Amino acid sequence: MKLHPYTALIRGLSRGASTGLVVAVVSSMSEGSFRAAGGTLAAVAVAVLLGIGYEFLYYRRYEYELTADTLDIASGVVSRRVREIPLRRIQNVDVSQNAIHRLLDVATLRIETAGGSTTEATLRYVGRRQAEQLQDALSERSDHLAGVSDRESEVEGGELLFELNRVELALTSALSIDPGVSAIGSVVALVAEGFLPRSGIDATRPIETMRGLGPIEIVLGIAGILLVAWLFSVAVVFNRYAGFKLRRVEDELRYERGFLGSYTGTVPLEKVQTLSVTENPLKRHIGYATLSIETAGYAPGQSRSGAQTAVPLARLDRVFDLATEIDGVSIDEGDFRRPPRRARQRYLVRYTLVVGVLGAIAYAVNLATGWLGRWYLVLLGVLFVPVGAHLAWINRGYVEAEDHFVTRAGFWRRQTRIVPYRRIQTIVDRRTIFQRRRNLASVTADTASTSSLRGGDAVAIDVGEGDARRLRSTLLRKLLVQKAGVDPPPDDSIGPQP
Repeated sequence: MKLHPYTALIRGLSRGASTGLVVAVVSSMSEGSFRAAGGTLAAVAVAVLLGIGYEFLYYRRYEYELTADTLDIASGVVSRRVREIPLRRIQNVDVSQNAIHRLLDVATLRIETAGGSTTEATLRYVGRRQAEQLQDALSERSDHLAGVSDRESEVEGGELLFELNRVELALTSALSIDPGVSAIGSVVALVAEGFLPRSGIDATRPIETMRGLGPIEIVLGIAGILLVAWLFSVAVVFNRYAGFKLRRVEDELRYERGFLGSYTGTVPLEKVQTLSVTENPLKRHIGYATLSIETAGYAPGQSRSGAQTAVPLARLDRVFDLATEIDGVSIDEGDFRRPPRRARQRYLVRYTLVVGVLGAIAYAVNLATGWLGRWYLVLLGVLFVPVGAHLAWINRGYVEAEDHFVTRAGFWRRQTRIVPYRRIQTIVDRRTIFQRRRNLASVTADTASTSSLRGGDAVAIDVGEGDARRLRSTLLRKLLVQKAGVDPPPDDSIGPQP
């Protein structure tokens, strides 16, 4: 099978535009013959034609075929590449469209496999209806080969589990900050307010600009930058989650979202590794949270932690109700066991050292530039150290539920991670030199989710040494019972690890 004929047009124009832009920038900076406007335009035209020609050849040589056991893809212009993707390894199949793609009725289909840190295959572009049919076929065959029961009486559209209403969409847009988009908004605001030059590079410009401003102007300038960054984030998050719906279709979850474009994806329930409930202080204050689902493979539309959003924003009780429906977990706030009080003393020392380091940096900047005349005000941060230590302590804990291991950590971004015992791959007891001084340890339940590769495991932080040994033994016992169906070993069969 071939990609949609529009592939050559869309990819060709995109490739030609990007290549032409690079050539235009290089030519305009050159001191040679390309400095003339005619030479620059000629170079850009040649680059655009080469880009379009390359993408036309790419389209002609790209083929794919769905067999009984694999998805075979052959591609490559200069060097030929043939891939056979086993259907049983497929984790997620997602279809996306932007506004232009919707007008042309084409879509991008991305395929993710277990354990992959990047997208395994991307079909860019196929017809929208063909993409949806291929998504269904891949999901069904993957489930069948993995031993999951076939869909016998699939209800049209499935069971609607969650739909983002207007109030929740507005709150999601206002309270969910996109770091990358906010950074772009900040740069735009800095240029508009004169902190950064519109052309060229001048490392002293921010310092010179701020020296000429009074305290009120500086505060208003910073407020303006933050406002622009926030507005950029609001627009992008609104476009991302407008029309968000989550459905259960037999043994998988399907979600759809998007305002200018559209995005649909699947999450096989059998392949769910971890559920994550995320709150920031604003969300927590009004009783709202976000629910994310992690599988063993990376999926498009995931956050940097490797999680797909199942609920962008909803009441906390509603989020936990949905978590119960998805994976059968049931926990209460009072179930969490906090670290021992001596852990709070460790946080006091740590945060005091952080304030000291920041004070030293401020002093060095003052010596070098004379900008921070009252650098010592940074040291007033030590007054907030006890509050910070207490907040870190009360927001950490863990629960040994009947079928799940649950951990919680973080204040500015508090995450509650829910891991079925059967999904645990490795149990790690880690103790730093600072933890050993206070007889503390951290117990990690490692899973096959992509976030685990980036340090996003479920971790019971700063538990007592005795509790760490008992917890490690309990996790192993539960894992063996759930996953292997064997009799659990005795409690004393596991000794302490170095």
